[in-house]
Amino acid sequence: MKAGDVLAASVPEAVDARVYHDTHIFEQEQERIYRGPVWSYVALECELEGAGAFKSTFVGNTPVVVTRDEEGNLNAWVNRCAHKGALVCRALRGHAADGSFVCVYHQWAYDAKGNLRGVPFRRGMKGAGGMAKDFDLAQHGLQKLQVASLCGMVFLSFDDQVPPLEQFLGPAMCRYIRRVFNRPVRVLGYARQNMRGNWKLYSENSRDGYHGGLLHLFYPTFGIYRPSQESAGEVDAAGFHNAFTVSKPSQNGGYESYQSEANREMSGGAAGTEMLRDPSVLEFRPEFDDNIALLIQSLFPSVVLQQIQNTLATRQIVPHGVAETELVWTYFGYADDDEAMTRHRLRNINLVGPAGYISMEDGEAVELCDQGTANTSGWRSLIEMGGDDVVDNVAPIGFDENAVRGFWKGYLALMNGAAQVQS
Repeated sequence: MKAGDVLAASVPEAVDARVYHDTHIFEQEQERIYRGPVWSYVALECELEGAGAFKSTFVGNTPVVVTRDEEGNLNAWVNRCAHKGALVCRALRGHAADGSFVCVYHQWAYDAKGNLRGVPFRRGMKGAGGMAKDFDLAQHGLQKLQVASLCGMVFLSFDDQVPPLEQFLGPAMCRYIRRVFNRPVRVLGYARQNMRGNWKLYSENSRDGYHGGLLHLFYPTFGIYRPSQESAGEVDAAGFHNAFTVSKPSQNGGYESYQSEANREMSGGAAGTEMLRDPSVLEFRPEFDDNIALLIQSLFPSVVLQQIQNTLATRQIVPHGVAETELVWTYFGYADDDEAMTRHRLRNINLVGPAGYISMEDGEAVELCDQGTANTSGWRSLIEMGGDDVVDNVAPIGFDENAVRGFWKGYLALMNGAAQVQS
């Protein structure tokens, strides 16, 4: 596919389905978005405690490592040895005991900052071999990246001219991040989910409030989210990021109270009999002063921050290929949670994740869309629900695709016409 016209200011009403399948577009995304002027989420600071701590992950499809050095500073570098390009760090996370990272192939050694510290046989042996006399270790370190954090969320950028992190996120998104990370946190666990679909399909999914009470019947059946609840959506000015919030329902109710709001009939049981044997998984313990029971915040291009009931998590989006996307869930709680609250959060985690009562359908929806739009020519996905523009605030959510249009607005501004998304 050839690059289309410059569409930086366009807000599409429909998306050419080829944008999900074209390998050239995928390559352009790596260059213009993931290695462009954006901040990509990679870790929580609590995963990097102590000198020598590290986590290996990806920005787009580029392997990267974020570390904590002896001075307590965060560093990041591309996980690619300067010698032959082998992965230097092969573990997901841990501590480098002596603060060094050694490539297994030829034992080139680097410090936590990515500086080259040692090359075996650099001077040769008895006058034979070795590197040139003017070989400079300082000129052969690992490719270093920009690092910034906000309230313990760590972001990386390849671009030296990227705007400051808080400017990139904007005041509204920073406000929601500060709301969740209002005090120190600790990791409770991880889950990894592979989807046979394009990363943009999941990015749309997380911004699509329209499907919430339709695809995820667990939501309305057990009162976690219904169209009648107080809700709102915010989109930043560039369209990159958005946040959905839903307030706690005024009263609990089962299938009968949902029935009056639904346009899809519950299956699998007689009306009024859908009950959980252990309803404690649904318990919501208000922790904030705003009565919000559900927050789903999508930060372009690579993370979703969520509070669903008392489940707190980040979902890192990792595009391994044009039709291969990994979702890395990091579940966390507050460092001052008591044992009972920690047990409650762990129980609440059953709601989310790859097999969560709420979110298990999303991965299949991504795959169905990827399968259904493959090998199409001229077919376009509609995103006209609720209008043809992007507005800052929408209330209630669930009746529009405003945030999805926002995603494409920001995407097109970065791609600058590399992806032919037509309106």
